[in-house]
Amino acid sequence: MSQASDIKKGTVIRHQSDLYVVTFFQFVNPGKGSAFTKTKMKSLTSGKSIEITYKSNETVAIVSVQRQNMQYLYRSGDTFSFMNEENYESVELSADLLGQDAQYLKEGIKVIALMHDGSVVAIELPKKITYTVVEAPPAVKGDTASGNVTKEVICDNGLKVQVPIFIKQAEEIVVNTETGEYCGRANE
Repeated sequence: MSQASDIKKGTVIRHQSDLYVVTFFQFVNPGKGSAFTKTKMKSLTSGKSIEITYKSNETVAIVSVQRQNMQYLYRSGDTFSFMNEENYESVELSADLLGQDAQYLKEGIKVIALMHDGSVVAIELPKKITYTVVEAPPAVKGDTASGNVTKEVICDNGLKVQVPIFIKQAEEIVVNTETGEYCGRANE
């Protein structure tokens, strides 16, 4: 048994005799009262999602998973192809399984696949990924006076990100995959 504070994205938990993979977690430490962890989990058998809040002193049954290095190859409809870096076998994963992580994928990126009983249950993205801006509206004189100091750009994989107004087309930017926020220019 593990503590609720050990929960993170991709963790597999045994809950009510079923296995669930954590798709989202948030550790909350309120000023008053005890800390807790809010989770969204997806059943590995039925595919249904549930939300559970664990108190910090609660124990959970975390199931061990194997970690496998993979490289993202391409997308075909709602299917994403990855290559196992050890044996070069191709693995097809559904958009349903990847969830919000699918928006950050771009060709050639290396991820860690979390596997249970020989099948992939989730992927772990790098914390920060570099993208090339393919569409960026021009900065308009006077934008900063209105307090609007960001604009939405489109990256090479279709990801839309809010960035400072000085970012131009063809620049490389770094994005945090946990929050979806702009971190800076790639060459800084």
